[in-house]
Amino acid sequence: MNARMMPPDDAAPNASAPVDTDIAIIGSGFAGLGMAIRLRQAGMTDFIIAEKAESVGGTWRDNHYPGCACDVQSHVYSFSFAPNPRWTRMFARQPEIRAYLEECTQRFGIQRHLRFGHELASAIYDETRHRWQLTFANGQQWSARVLISGMGGLSRAALPNIPGIEKFKGKAFHSQHWDHTYPLEGKRVAVIGTGASAIQFVPQIAPRVSHLNLFQRTPPWIMPKADRAVKPFEQWLFKHLPFTQKIMRSALYCMLESRAFGFAIHPSLMKTAQKVAERHLRRQVPDPQLRATLTPNYTMGCKRILISNDYFPALSRQNVSVTTTGIARVEEDAVITSDGARHPADCLIFGTGFQVADPFPAGVVRGRGGVDIVDTWRDGAHAYLGTTLPGYPNFFMIVGPNTGLGHNSMVFMIESQVEYVLRALKTMNAERADAIEVRPHVERAYNEQIQQKLGRAIWSTGGCKSWYLDPKTGKNTTLWPGFAYKFRQATSTFSMDDYLAYSPAVQALSGHGSSQQQSVHAHGNVATRAPTTSAEAT
Repeated sequence: MNARMMPPDDAAPNASAPVDTDIAIIGSGFAGLGMAIRLRQAGMTDFIIAEKAESVGGTWRDNHYPGCACDVQSHVYSFSFAPNPRWTRMFARQPEIRAYLEECTQRFGIQRHLRFGHELASAIYDETRHRWQLTFANGQQWSARVLISGMGGLSRAALPNIPGIEKFKGKAFHSQHWDHTYPLEGKRVAVIGTGASAIQFVPQIAPRVSHLNLFQRTPPWIMPKADRAVKPFEQWLFKHLPFTQKIMRSALYCMLESRAFGFAIHPSLMKTAQKVAERHLRRQVPDPQLRATLTPNYTMGCKRILISNDYFPALSRQNVSVTTTGIARVEEDAVITSDGARHPADCLIFGTGFQVADPFPAGVVRGRGGVDIVDTWRDGAHAYLGTTLPGYPNFFMIVGPNTGLGHNSMVFMIESQVEYVLRALKTMNAERADAIEVRPHVERAYNEQIQQKLGRAIWSTGGCKSWYLDPKTGKNTTLWPGFAYKFRQATSTFSMDDYLAYSPAVQALSGHGSSQQQSVHAHGNVATRAPTTSAEAT
């Protein structure tokens, strides 16, 4: 199935006129689609999804490099309310995951809510109207009571600032923007980065190129990948006896969840898992010198653990070399390392990850008082339950700060946040609140507790520098510090004790225009006042 086209709909807003909607969702990956599906199931149909591209899929649409696949098992990397009995592999590949999201779009009737070609340029909160005013790169404008970001942390590619890169006359691209029209055959290719994307595409392109030079700053710990084809008999069982797939999903979830003991509770346990990775490296890399080059000097788990059965063999090929000396600059046809060595290249491929710590560009999201979220997060991203932020009423983030996982499926976290947002919206409607805003002291206390727990975890004590950490502050603003089920528990209820609620009160008119005061509800206590700043609303 294909969710590229939106069918005609008399209820759909005119594309050339300003759009007014109750809820605006940004992005159509797992987060945006999951939120949209649950809204429809709850009977809330006044919402629109803004998608910058021309189809759904999020990161699974944007990333289509050779070998792109999920490193979490298919049966847990999918919606609990939309199991797929037709997965063909234990670890699904990109085309299959994208097809799954397109099928969910069709199955749950999300097409009519989608607006493609809508890249968010700005979202500014209007305090007098309690509305988010959205402007898109195509000139379209929306007004929404509620703004939900489903953009996630893997939407903006991270490119290294290498002197001379603009002088390079060959082909250069990030793995997220893979150019399949460029012929790699016979080319000298320089791959910069050794993360989750690189270990998937390097084995795919190594046999095709004349020479591949992998520039490695820090080697990753790599475990064997227990991948296999899902047998037709298993697919039949999952389709005709759905409880069997639920058993499979539960077993995989519990297995993955148990890894949190080593990551966040008892980091010393990671040494046992590290021995498995060391044995994997010894078996696949017979050359002792190359093996030493590929052996990390930090505790396993400090950086993202990767899984692969073909990465090490690819690096052992005669036409592949690994360079560990830092890059000094790029010239027209070569990469120059800090030791002065010249490495000729026809093509540069960046496997350098994403801007996880800064998901929103400067000037895009502005809350009360016109405050830019980039300034709010100057000392590191933070949010209550990774979802709401003081100073940004009616703004919800799916896959916000400290909701990432190093051990289990992100779809589990996404569903937890989606249900929390759904409860918040139902509460707003029940109490007839125009807007809600998390109390600053509630959000502050929550994040202090999160950072305290993270300080004891392997990501902080393992002796490495990773993309989990904010480059400006060193704080871990990415990961949830413990079991995923604990986050599910934390988001299982919505308490108005944690929030201020704004409702219309008195219209005060003056000779210079009109101003609207507002009632502020705090768990049933009502007081009339003018809008406050974030620092005041405690």
